[in-house]
Amino acid sequence: MATGAQFPAEHSDEGEFERQDDAFRDWVKADGSTPYAPTPGRYHLYVSLACPWAHRTVIVRHLKKLEAFVGLTVADPVRDDLGWAFRDGPGYSRDPVNGFAYLSEAYRASDPKFHGRWTVPVLWDKQTRRIVNNSEDDICRMFNDEFRPGGSDTPDLFPSALASEQAELSKLIYETVNNGVYRAGFATKQKIYEKAAREVFATLDMLEDRLEDRRFLLGDQFVETDWRLFCTLVRFDAVYHGHFKCNVRRIVDYPNLQRLLRDLYRTPGIADTVNFDHIKRHYYITHTEINPTQIVPIGPDLTPLNKG
Repeated sequence: MATGAQFPAEHSDEGEFERQDDAFRDWVKADGSTPYAPTPGRYHLYVSLACPWAHRTVIVRHLKKLEAFVGLTVADPVRDDLGWAFRDGPGYSRDPVNGFAYLSEAYRASDPKFHGRWTVPVLWDKQTRRIVNNSEDDICRMFNDEFRPGGSDTPDLFPSALASEQAELSKLIYETVNNGVYRAGFATKQKIYEKAAREVFATLDMLEDRLEDRRFLLGDQFVETDWRLFCTLVRFDAVYHGHFKCNVRRIVDYPNLQRLLRDLYRTPGIADTVNFDHIKRHYYITHTEINPTQIVPIGPDLTPLNKG
């Protein structure tokens, strides 16, 4: 018997998941061309460590040494009908900036007419008391280009010499892997699921071959594209392989992708941004249309990430 869609408003009549557009796309600019200057302490990042999109912004915030520059609040990984909540718990906390109980309050404060899903990440401006941006792509780019407290000793995640190649590869990874696992997992019809799942593995196979003669996706140094892939790879065997039915292969079955995942995971400070308890509880408890029993699997064994 068929069940309903996880997010009915974001599904086509054919059963395909169609992710909603990001609603807030203002920019922080260092050149004064927008009302949002990269002032220390002015901005606050609301995230969930379970969410791959939000996770990427946490990683970039760390790599660019912005921890003392941009505040951070982590939401409860178990999202309910009222959305992401701020509570005291292991690895998550109440909102110290606005006292919001739910992220939806930030959306309503910014636009009382907003209709849609309340998503993370959110970059909040404490000065104007509104959301500046809720696009992880934009936020990562702003953290790299506009916020510069780390100086020249932080990595450039968007090197100009690689701009065209990086944009093309990032687009492919987003469409077929980052969002591809969701298109497979949230599909409500067999044909739609199979198409999305096959695209996931076609790209993973290609990336495995690409990594045969290089350490990272675009050469000897990691860029933002590596981290956008990382946020899916690190969740893949624990969640997407079973929960989203992307079970043709595991990442541990790909020697080069597993090596990339392990290398990135061991980058100083990155393991602290990965919370498998949040990841597994979020997906297996929140997605009741997919996992109505809400049983959280005990695996997988994470030894390959920490050893070898």
